[in-house]
Amino acid sequence: MLKAANLIPQKRLYVISGVVLLLMISLVLRFFYLQIYFHETYKKKAEVNRIRAIPLNAPRGLILDRNEEIIVDNYPTYVLNAIPGEMLAKRKNFQIISLCTGIDTVLLEANYKKYFRGKFLPVRLAKDLSFDQLSRIEEHKQDLTGINYVQFPERYFPGKINAAHLLGYVKEVDQAMLKDLNVKDKYLYGDLIGWRGLEKVYEDHLRGEKGVYFVEVDAHGREMGLSTDYLKENAIPGKDLQTTLLIPLQKMLEQILDGKRGVVLVSLPETGEMLSMVSKPDYPPDLFTGATTVKEWQEIISNPEKPLLNRMTHGLYPPGSTLKIITAMTLMEKGNINYSETIDCSGIYEIGDRQFRCWKETGHGKMNLEQAITQSCNIYFYHVVQRLSLDEWSEACKAFGFGNVTNIDLFSEAKGVVPNSSYMNKQYGRWGWSKGHLLNLSLGQGELVVTPLQMMQYVNLLAMQGVAPEVHIVKDLTKKNYIVKNYSQRTWNRIEKYLQNVITSAHGTGKRANTNIQGLKISGKTGTAQNPHGEPHAWFIGYGEKDNELVSIVVLIENGGHGGETAAPIARRVFDFLFSSKDNMKLAFSL
Repeated sequence: MLKAANLIPQKRLYVISGVVLLLMISLVLRFFYLQIYFHETYKKKAEVNRIRAIPLNAPRGLILDRNEEIIVDNYPTYVLNAIPGEMLAKRKNFQIISLCTGIDTVLLEANYKKYFRGKFLPVRLAKDLSFDQLSRIEEHKQDLTGINYVQFPERYFPGKINAAHLLGYVKEVDQAMLKDLNVKDKYLYGDLIGWRGLEKVYEDHLRGEKGVYFVEVDAHGREMGLSTDYLKENAIPGKDLQTTLLIPLQKMLEQILDGKRGVVLVSLPETGEMLSMVSKPDYPPDLFTGATTVKEWQEIISNPEKPLLNRMTHGLYPPGSTLKIITAMTLMEKGNINYSETIDCSGIYEIGDRQFRCWKETGHGKMNLEQAITQSCNIYFYHVVQRLSLDEWSEACKAFGFGNVTNIDLFSEAKGVVPNSSYMNKQYGRWGWSKGHLLNLSLGQGELVVTPLQMMQYVNLLAMQGVAPEVHIVKDLTKKNYIVKNYSQRTWNRIEKYLQNVITSAHGTGKRANTNIQGLKISGKTGTAQNPHGEPHAWFIGYGEKDNELVSIVVLIENGGHGGETAAPIARRVFDFLFSSKDNMKLAFSL
């Protein structure tokens, strides 16, 4: 009886045996499932845990001048990264790194938080590490977990020229940028991207392709050496960008404008190539290389001199008397002017109850058209511009490119304002403006504002008598011709003669631009643009030709006073530099 009571019923035994058998079958099937069907998958996962891919950053292309002199270069620096999921003791790692590099652990922690994006994505702890710092890290490599460093090509400026507004700068890609679809699929967090100037416009040209190499790591994330299972893929550097700039000329003009506010532009009218582009004040070209502190940023944006403003493309100024040329040409072409006709300049012109004055207070006396352009007589032009309507004058200005962009290969530019009757009606009402506004506008004053770059295109059209390529900065860039119609060859020839008189006449307002260089013919026009906030702005525009080589120039000095006194002498220095030396002529014109 007792023995029978301790026996397990046969039915229950079958159930227990069946359960055990099913469990064993499940384990066998699971083992088979993992080993056979998911063999490759888990093999790859194991490989990922054993192998670490280290990206090789591609250096950006160099930026060169017209003679292949380096303007922007690269130099190799090193970035220290952490893989959060592989760091066994973050505090210990940071203490060792601080000991090796001298970087405070507080800064390491701050960078860790700033650049953290996931457990197995690299987090930048420090950059611009020196060779000595790296050597000390290597000595403690076995004490560090989840730490690696990679080479990072930083932008470097040899210091030959500044040209900050022109060259622009690069910026590190951040989280906000990665939301942009144009950036998301092409860049990783921390990559460099062109952010201003040529660096931005030619980003796709300058940017290279990353490479990769592979290292073996142990279970603690420590690097054990290069992997022989995967081939290294070398980075492909970006393409070099050759500009049309002439470094010696750019350097000279940057020095001349140092301490001033203004612009100097020099171009080859036959090709549209820019030899020099200077906007002052500016900022050090390496200011935004690496991290810019809040203090540095606040100082530059609050600077009343506005060093961030690219005055070449976004500075808006009244052009002053430089636009008398357009008024004269339009009147000549329409037959509304007699070349021998004289108008008496007493220094004052009255229309209604308003008085308009000449820059020469005592007056010029009797003036014909040639004399009025040579001596820049205001009273003469006050009289004759009334033979045109505001819209006729406005259309003539627009034909030379004013009121529109030049299409130069920079990121953006201002259009300026060329008023017509519709514009004036919107501003003042149908009866709120009068002939007096046209008088002001014809002398480059009032609501009319232009950019220095538009003035460059204007000068090139004068130099080329109506057909000139669009201005550009990059070498061998094909640009379409800008064409000014409706002017006869007779008008072009006559206006060139008048512009030469501005330079060569004893009474010419541009005589300070003249040189003693034999065979050099200079044509030009000065401008003194009234400024309600201080001294007038000084302009000189012109071009010079020798031995069939042609160069054009625009000079603007903010609050510089009279154009003939301030801007013209700077133009003379450009002509002297380019045409008095065979070596300089070769550098500028031989390509």
